[in-house]
Amino acid sequence: MHPHDSNRRRYGEAVFRPEQAGEGERIDFGALAYDDVTLARLTALGAGPGWRCLDVGAGTGTVSRRLLEEAGVESVLAVDRDVRFLAERPVPGLDLLEADVTAPDFSPGRFRLVHARFVLMHLPERERVVARLAELVEPGGVLVLSDAVDLTSDGAPATPYTRAMRAMWRGLRDTIGTDVSWVPSYPALLRASGLSGVAAEIHVPPLVPGSPISRFWADTWERSRTAMVATGLVDDAGLDGAVRYLESAQCAALSAGMLTAWGRR
Repeated sequence: MHPHDSNRRRYGEAVFRPEQAGEGERIDFGALAYDDVTLARLTALGAGPGWRCLDVGAGTGTVSRRLLEEAGVESVLAVDRDVRFLAERPVPGLDLLEADVTAPDFSPGRFRLVHARFVLMHLPERERVVARLAELVEPGGVLVLSDAVDLTSDGAPATPYTRAMRAMWRGLRDTIGTDVSWVPSYPALLRASGLSGVAAEIHVPPLVPGSPISRFWADTWERSRTAMVATGLVDDAGLDGAVRYLESAQCAALSAGMLTAWGRR
């Protein structure tokens, strides 16, 4: 057990609070970086007319809405611990459920598609949650999990960017328990949950000045600044320098990416 486990708070409490100005925009920068990849994978797996879908940790609802509007699925139940961003743009077929996916009584039904992106990496009870989500997939349906993978922190030369990223991962682990080190084990977890046809892929968006992913990291660092500085790995000036580096012609770095794994019931 990590020494800070007893006083650790959760995503949306210590950092990334939904009521904080600009949080919806921060999430949307991440969506701009990854939604096309997510939608292409979900439709390649068959998501389309007649499918009832569960979108766990739906955030601002960009994936949920595109499943309805572009893939033509029958319905999406969008679940989040705070649905304020989801409620701002209702569309036909989109149902909202304010709930905690880790709660023992979380049982919203069975679905042809169960999707969770950038959710499990923040949860301590992740293995149990993977097994639970697999149980919500109806026969013939698919579970799709996406989370961050960090390909940069170990082997990359020290730059303002890599120092900030190391501090971010450590700071998030210390404050809310975020841990991306186990994300490459997703395929094995899906197989252990009884799913078949398991496979995975990684997407890393290009880190160029002004890109959605660069804006996302700058916003994320700003919101987790206190936790990052508390690690001792970076100070305020170093963090400001890292943001400037992201927007400069000197930037030569690899973003953290997204691993997506899936399996069929």
